[in-house]
Amino acid sequence: MDQTQSKRSSAEKIRIIGYWIATGIIGLETAAGAEWDLVRNPLVTKIMGQLGYPLYLLTILGVWKILALLGLFVPRFPKVREWAYAGLFFVYTGAAASHFATNDGVNAIGPIIFALLTLTSRWLGMQTRKQ
Repeated sequence: MDQTQSKRSSAEKIRIIGYWIATGIIGLETAAGAEWDLVRNPLVTKIMGQLGYPLYLLTILGVWKILALLGLFVPRFPKVREWAYAGLFFVYTGAAASHFATNDGVNAIGPIIFALLTLTSRWLGMQTRKQ
């Protein structure tokens, strides 16, 4: 019995560590992305131009990324967290789709990785809260 509890707690610890690693990476990327969008970093404005998007979209995305960041890390608001995960998933998959649509598929790799990390964070968060 004691060995079973030890295995459970080890598996739970691994899930918690995985959750915080994935969530931390997503949080850092979201914070950096919001800042780059809002200050209109030259790299970001160049990419937006290549993809055919208007630059005012950066302000909208930057503000929503700040709100998503708050949603991920403010406790006791599970519905807000759900919306944050959904919004970030839409941002990353939308970015990947935009790169594919403009025959720039090689640059879709980053957004796809972040979309997968978002799903990982969400799934591991659900698993740790069930325990």
